[in-house]
Amino acid sequence: MKLSKFLVSACCAATLFTTPFTVSAKTATVAVSQIVEHPALDATRQGLLDGLAKLGYVDGENLAFSYQTAQGNPAIAVQIARQYVGEQPDVLVGIATPSAQALVAATKSIPVIFTAVTDPVGAKLIKDMAKPSANVTGLSDLSPVAQHVALAKELVPGMKTIGVVYNPGESNAVTLVELLREAAEKEGLKVIEGTALRSADVQSAAQIVASQSDVIYAPTDNTVASAIDGLVGAANQAKKPVIGGATSYIPNGAVAALGFDYYQIGVQTADYVAALIEGKAVADLPAKVAVGSDLAINMKAAQKLGLDVPASLLDRATTVEK
Repeated sequence: MKLSKFLVSACCAATLFTTPFTVSAKTATVAVSQIVEHPALDATRQGLLDGLAKLGYVDGENLAFSYQTAQGNPAIAVQIARQYVGEQPDVLVGIATPSAQALVAATKSIPVIFTAVTDPVGAKLIKDMAKPSANVTGLSDLSPVAQHVALAKELVPGMKTIGVVYNPGESNAVTLVELLREAAEKEGLKVIEGTALRSADVQSAAQIVASQSDVIYAPTDNTVASAIDGLVGAANQAKKPVIGGATSYIPNGAVAALGFDYYQIGVQTADYVAALIEGKAVADLPAKVAVGSDLAINMKAAQKLGLDVPASLLDRATTVEK
C-alpha cells in the first residue's frame, strides 16, 4: 500500500457506527499483549501505565493492569489473546502488529486498542484510519522512511547503496521495506535486502548485507529490534554506519536515528484507554499516527567509524550522545 493512501485515510473525518462499544467499570481491567520485549515496546508499555496513572487510573487501586509477552512468537500471541478474551477485560491493548492482530482476530465484542503498529490498514486491523472498526482503533508508529534515507545521505553523502535486514513475516516490516525501496529509488540508491525470520538470524543476515552496502538501515521491525546488538555488531565489523528508524537504537551503537519517543506513544495510547473506561464509544476514537519525532546522534559511534557528523545534523538533533 502506498504511503499517500495511508495518510489520506488517516486524515479523513470520523464516521460513527451504530453499535457503540463502550466501557464502564468502577475498577477498570486492562489487558496488554506485547509481541516481544525490547526497549521501544517496553517504553510504550511503561508510557501506557504511567499515562493512565496521570489520568487517574492507578494499577492496584482503581485499575487492574495485566501484561504478557509472546517472546517474539505469533503463535504464543494467539494463545495470549484467547486467554485474555476468556477473562473478559474492559479493554485489550496490543503492542506491535502481531499481538494486535491476534487480539483483533480473537474478539468482536471487547474493545481493542493497537499501538506501535506501522500500518494498521495493511495489517487488516481496520479498514480506514478515520473509520475504525466497531471495536478496534489505536495508534500507528509509521516511520518517516523518506526522512531516514535523507538522513543517511546527509551523513554519508557519497553513498550508493543502503542495506536493510527485516522479517518478511511481519506485515509492518514489509510495509517499511516497500517505503524504503520507493524512497531509495527517488534518491538514486540501490537497496540491498536481507531477511531474518528469527532474532537469531539477524546478525548473520546483517553480515552479508553490510558487506555489500554503504549504510545499514535498521527499521522498526520487532525481530530486528530484539537483536539490534547483533545487527550493529555486524555493521561495525564491516565499518558501516547504522541509521535507526527508532531512537532506542542509539544506545546500541546506531550512529544516527530519527524516530518516535515510544514512551510518549504509550502516553498517547493511555488517552484512548481512558476514554473507553469513561464511556466513550470506539467509533468516536479515530485511529491516528502518533505525534512527535526525535533526531538522535551517537558521536562515539560516529568517531569509531571515522565519520564526520555535519554541523547541520548536530544543530537539529534532539539528543547527542558523546
